[in-house]
Amino acid sequence: MKKLITMAFLGLTLVGMFLFLSPSNALASGIDSSANTEKLFQLNCAGCHPNGSNIIRRGKNLQLKALKRNKLDSVDVIASFVSQGKNNMPSYKDRLSQSQILELSHYVLAQAEKGWK
Repeated sequence: MKKLITMAFLGLTLVGMFLFLSPSNALASGIDSSANTEKLFQLNCAGCHPNGSNIIRRGKNLQLKALKRNKLDSVDVIASFVSQGKNNMPSYKDRLSQSQILELSHYVLAQAEKGWK
């Protein structure tokens, strides 16, 4: 019985470590943040915004010029937009944590400033 309890404890410890080091928590803790943020963008955003474009509405892309034109050229405003959604853009507040949304917002603005290269 004691061996069974020890094995269960070790299993739970490994599960806890896996969850702690999952991509969402890696973002929150800063572990390999840029690679995880890029992956997060690919999984959640690139379907409609490949390379900063927009396959649904061309003028609503993630290029710096469009972000400025649409008054979405700050991390806070982008984060709010991602969180709340608007028109064709769905809300992500129930899918992503606030830290993931902030990471994505920083990523989008940085990529826009680099011209999505």
